[in-house]
Amino acid sequence: MNSPRTRFYRDKLNGKLLGVCAGIADYTGVDVLWVRLGMVLFTMSTGFGIPLYIILAMVADKKPAALYSDRDEQKFWQGVRQSPGRTAREVRAQFRDIDRRLADIETFYVSSNPRLSAEIERLR
Repeated sequence: MNSPRTRFYRDKLNGKLLGVCAGIADYTGVDVLWVRLGMVLFTMSTGFGIPLYIILAMVADKKPAALYSDRDEQKFWQGVRQSPGRTAREVRAQFRDIDRRLADIETFYVSSNPRLSAEIERLR
């Protein structure tokens, strides 16, 4: 099952020519300037840059307009593409932190409410 947010797209909105370099930058999370410079250096050193660019432009789909709702979501999905395992660990750590904070709130509320505490004890 491949999420549309983990696929490579051409980014015509932020692109200069066909949006391939902007798409690579969006996919990897690298600044588009460095991707363009890398493409120029790759083209000058090997000569395969222009044919590769054209092939990618023909093969890749255009980026959907509402792919990300905000900048944080874009950063999250770039992290998923770069390292899914690390992203899963970070999400689990965030859930553990939320669970700990909820337990602290529950402890505070139950300890300050003897009637609720007694009722919970009766249910056990």
